[in-house]
Amino acid sequence: MVALALAALLAVAPMQDVPQTAPSAAAAEPVDLGEVEVTGRTLDDMIRSFVTEVAEPNRRRGIARWADRLCVGVVNLRAEPAQYIVDRVSTVAEDLGLRTGAPGCAPNVVVIASAEADNLAGQLVRERRRGLRMGGAGMDRGGAALRDFAASDQPVRWWQVSIPVDADTGARAIRLPGECKGSCDAMGNNPGDYAPTTSIFAASRLSNEIVDELLRTVVILDMEQVGGVSAQQLADYVAMITLAQIDPEADTSGYATILNLFQSPDAAGGLTDWDRAYLSGLYDAERTRRNLRAGRMEIADSIHRSHQALREAEAE
Repeated sequence: MVALALAALLAVAPMQDVPQTAPSAAAAEPVDLGEVEVTGRTLDDMIRSFVTEVAEPNRRRGIARWADRLCVGVVNLRAEPAQYIVDRVSTVAEDLGLRTGAPGCAPNVVVIASAEADNLAGQLVRERRRGLRMGGAGMDRGGAALRDFAASDQPVRWWQVSIPVDADTGARAIRLPGECKGSCDAMGNNPGDYAPTTSIFAASRLSNEIVDELLRTVVILDMEQVGGVSAQQLADYVAMITLAQIDPEADTSGYATILNLFQSPDAAGGLTDWDRAYLSGLYDAERTRRNLRAGRMEIADSIHRSHQALREAEAE
């Protein structure tokens, strides 16, 4: 079943009274701490730091997201938990405005459960390398990252492929190796046979008509390590790392996020408001800034608006 799924993808206590005691003389005496400076972080600063920490776009590319349809497949799990993951990831995707595939759709997200996750990842890299690294410029995080994927000891590991597209039409903006159209019998005679054509309606040094869209995702669950979390926690974790490009090495200990699941299993029962704001901000942003740093700041601004919307909804 794993082979079939990969082929389809690459071709987922009550309180008690506490006795009161009199404070000791030492505790009653004030202590001079001298001058103490208290510093805090603004929401904007925290958001921008979070985006910088967790977002992991492909080399020299903007941050990618799914464009429209998401189809999730789960293999090597019993029907009930597998369906729960599919339904939960799909629900989060629909909340972001994405369409989700009906039962039987060709998966572009495959979640594979395995008691031998290391062997599975290594086999996948050896036998399906072309599906993981398709050869187009900026479509993945590179060979070193793929080796890290194969060698990872994390409970959940993932690999994503994205593609640059025309922001207006959704047409692919790069040529894949070995791909051509037309006669393709005389290299150089008709360059249009060998590369997509993108129409530029308004040239700008600030804006870019090319954006990056996620194409496929492979997620491997190490069943020897994920047994201590709930079904909702695991499904929401999968949703987060599936719907956004998340750095596997990100340090998120300073934030209330489901990404801390395997370091602090009791910290979040599922996606937090912080996670929802991040995803909403990502999917609301236009992402057409030519400068990559400016593109991150655009997403950070969008996340800030999502935080404000969540706060207003809670206040009603």
